Amino acid sequence: MILGVPAPLLFIQLLLGLINGAFYALLSLGLAIIFGMMRIVNFAHGALFTAGAFAAWMLGAYLGIGYWGALLLAPLIVGVLGLVLEAAIIRRLYRLDPIYGLLLTYGLALVIEGLFRNQYGSSGLEYDIPAALQGGVRLGFMFMPVYRGWVVAVALVVCLATWALIEKTRLGATLRAATENAALVQAFGVNVPRLVALTYGGGVALAAFAGVLAAPIYSVNPNMGQNFIITVFAVVVIGGMGSILGSIVTGFSLGVLEGLTKVFYPQGSATVIFLVMVLVLLARPRGLFGKAA
Repeated sequence: MILGVPAPLLFIQLLLGLINGAFYALLSLGLAIIFGMMRIVNFAHGALFTAGAFAAWMLGAYLGIGYWGALLLAPLIVGVLGLVLEAAIIRRLYRLDPIYGLLLTYGLALVIEGLFRNQYGSSGLEYDIPAALQGGVRLGFMFMPVYRGWVVAVALVVCLATWALIEKTRLGATLRAATENAALVQAFGVNVPRLVALTYGGGVALAAFAGVLAAPIYSVNPNMGQNFIITVFAVVVIGGMGSILGSIVTGFSLGVLEGLTKVFYPQGSATVIFLVMVLVLLARPRGLFGKAA
């Protein structure tokens, strides 16, 4: 017993919290990148997470491409879709009030989810765990399914690699400079519109990658994104709008907090993240890792 709770139950909830935290971190990371560069509140992010899961399922059902191929191809496919959406629609909103971007992307989310619902229904489609990641490992204090551990590990690696790319490379420095002064960066010969488009494509590709990881855990259904997106926006606000490190740390931390709350106070697990958001906004309106305006 730990604090009056059976140890296996506590560790299982910690693992579930880490899994949710992995998805929170990946999704909020994509949102933070898009907002930081484009100042667009991308409400279609959850629908593009769903699109990643459906892309993985369709690659398997129609082309016979398994999980490992889908893990690479599905984010690329959704990333290209993001480039098309940015060029055709979202680019027109950059000089407008952010509320227009929120309303437009919310509409896009409804359209994308509606298309999947029309074609495949709402009951959900099964997506199998690959053979190499089936089964589990007995750790002594708990039994850990291999696939769950894989999700946490690969999400952490992708998040840290993205952070390093943006914070530690010349490309990331150019991206951050374009965020601060796009006209000056353009004057140095950088194609800022192309950079912005690739930023949006990369952000939604991260969402699609999370969708592929989620497909074997949750049934592939049009409502997948709805189950995450509101919580993910709360994570982004708590971490600091546009903060890459804030999205990663806050995503994993709040996932664990949510898991622990399910053990010690189950009826509060659905609201604990939003309670934390309120407290953070009262004490530090720019978020835990956000910079002062």
